[in-house]
Amino acid sequence: MTRALVIPLPGNDDLAGRILGRLGAELGQLETRNFPDGETYLRIVTETKGRDVVLVCTLDRPDPKLLPLIFAANTIRQLGAAQVGLVAPYLAYMRQDKRFHEGEAVTSTIFATLLSSAFDWLVTVDPHLHRYKSLDEIYSIPTRVVHSAPFLAEWIAANEPAPLLIGPDIESEQWVSEVAARANAPYRILRKQRHGDRDVEITIPDLHEFSGRMPVLVDDIISSGRTIIETARRLKTQGTPPPICIAVHALLSPDAHASLHEVFGAVVSTNTVAHESNRIDVCRSLAAAVAAALGHHQ
Repeated sequence: MTRALVIPLPGNDDLAGRILGRLGAELGQLETRNFPDGETYLRIVTETKGRDVVLVCTLDRPDPKLLPLIFAANTIRQLGAAQVGLVAPYLAYMRQDKRFHEGEAVTSTIFATLLSSAFDWLVTVDPHLHRYKSLDEIYSIPTRVVHSAPFLAEWIAANEPAPLLIGPDIESEQWVSEVAARANAPYRILRKQRHGDRDVEITIPDLHEFSGRMPVLVDDIISSGRTIIETARRLKTQGTPPPICIAVHALLSPDAHASLHEVFGAVVSTNTVAHESNRIDVCRSLAAAVAAALGHHQ
């Protein structure tokens, strides 16, 4: 049987290498550049006819990545691939899941329709589900979700002897409680009321009963870091040591990362998005999910 072909989009070489190494797949190549007017040139270098092809492209800061990704998927299909799947460890455009104001684009559904038209299946890590119960509500292709909780718990247990896990809001309780149980640690959940994109009110419970434990703030996505930085400052008033910050998806600018280090003792993330804080590798489960997706379509 011909091995699957794994092709990374620019900037995804490390992820692709880690996945194909566990998958027993072959590394494929594409060539892309921009014309002087900004349009994209793209060429598939590796023969794809009759092959199962896996494109790897994490979708942080997605807009400049999207057209090359769609061009690649459609070209591979035109060249006769048996199937074209997508590994997007971070899946963008899950925020806008409702029309809050008249005339707004519900971008989560539009984005899902676009990707569903280009790919046969999708593998991702902990998508930001809020009003959706699963990706199946908006994606018309099979989707497989890798859960980061076992990897977060593994890192916490190996690196912090007495952790206290703290979740950012009530929506996080289900998965924070799972991480805590796996790490054999207590947890508490904050109360967060959002009044706007940049106006969030945080209520922190009394944590004095956990004196001597290290607070570990766990969140799925950290971008500006404003809310979690304010949380760390509020924790300090209860006499806690500088906490640990763990993000599944680190969408951090250099300034935001520097600001986090001013109040946190350590900043750690998974490698769903390439960042200097990456300490937790989720590719073992990504490769298993890809293998299952490929097998389902054979």
